[in-house]
Amino acid sequence: MTALLSADVEALGLTGRIYWADGTPAPSAAPATATPPTPTSSHGSASSGPAYILIHGIGVSHRYLARLHAVLGAGSPTYSLDLPGFAGTPKPGRRLQVEDYGAFIAEALVSCGIESYILVGHSMGVQFAIEAALHAPERADRVVLMGPVVDAKHKNLWRQSVALGLDGLLRESPSSNWLVISDYLRCGPRWYLTELPVMMQYPTHARLAGITVPVLILRGSRDHVAGPEWCLRLSRTVPQGRLVEIPGVGHVAQHMRPKAVADAIRSFVSATARHR
Repeated sequence: MTALLSADVEALGLTGRIYWADGTPAPSAAPATATPPTPTSSHGSASSGPAYILIHGIGVSHRYLARLHAVLGAGSPTYSLDLPGFAGTPKPGRRLQVEDYGAFIAEALVSCGIESYILVGHSMGVQFAIEAALHAPERADRVVLMGPVVDAKHKNLWRQSVALGLDGLLRESPSSNWLVISDYLRCGPRWYLTELPVMMQYPTHARLAGITVPVLILRGSRDHVAGPEWCLRLSRTVPQGRLVEIPGVGHVAQHMRPKAVADAIRSFVSATARHR
């Protein structure tokens, strides 16, 4: 077992946190005394190339992406983010729109010397990834959208809540539920409820249409938060869109099947290597 190093990162008046492992180049703005707070799996030296940037969803943190981080990071530079207001980072003084998070991600990464990357977002992190790609299209090499929200079948809060609740009860493991619930507590209900309407109102399909690089839509085959019809529709929204399902898992596929998810991402990256 190794540990993720971390450093606070500031951009546009907001503060978040970036994580990386030994063998991955440290962000250029990171202090020499960066701390290792979070355990993850063993990790080899990372190769050069576009970095993977892992982006969490509403209320949670990098922790439920840690298994995927470890697998991807064994072969490529990989970084995870805790976004402003989540995971104990300072709460912004106002409600943030998805565009604000996207701009923060893009500007924070360039401030860390990370100028070419593959954005990998989960759940509401899908929305953040789309906006980061739109904010700095010259830096986003590809986009991976896991369990994208909000499904057209769940466009009201009740339906979205039921889908998420059933997924937690019926599809997820105790460890994934613990990570999600404990992160919700760290986030706190005030900020979660502040940002929830932003997630619900974001036009995922319309904004995705502006992406010009290859896009992978990835879902667990038992994920009712991001259903098959919705994900297929998103994959057909962009000229270079693909859809992959991970068998037998629900919404938090990257925690339940990190190797399968990583393999799907790597295959997508390899297959689209000559897109430019």
